[in-house]
Amino acid sequence: MLGGTDLGCRWPDEELGEPGTVMLVARTNAEGMRAMSRALNALREGRHPAGMRLTGLVLLADAPERLPMALSRRIRVLRSVAPVHRVPWIPAWRLGQRPPKLPKALLKLATAAGVHLDEKGRRS
Repeated sequence: MLGGTDLGCRWPDEELGEPGTVMLVARTNAEGMRAMSRALNALREGRHPAGMRLTGLVLLADAPERLPMALSRRIRVLRSVAPVHRVPWIPAWRLGQRPPKLPKALLKLATAAGVHLDEKGRRS
């Protein structure tokens, strides 16, 4: 929706023309948070391509309910490292559909990524 490149679990490769500006994305479940922490630790230790720049962290809700306290605490720690963008649960995505109206949090994320979307998800 935002036009990014999904690199899976690897760093971008400049030789493949992949962007050097990165937003790390994870689900808000325990495994997603652990994976985000491992990636941030690799960045801290310098185990990433030269010139790569982290612009933020994107956390996609893994369920429609509120997060358990332990996961909320983990997000507070992540916020101390980089800007965090939380994307709420969007039921339409489970069915591979677009929601009729995008949540404000997703519109803010789009702006942070340099993409301008209207409330229906169309580029403006």
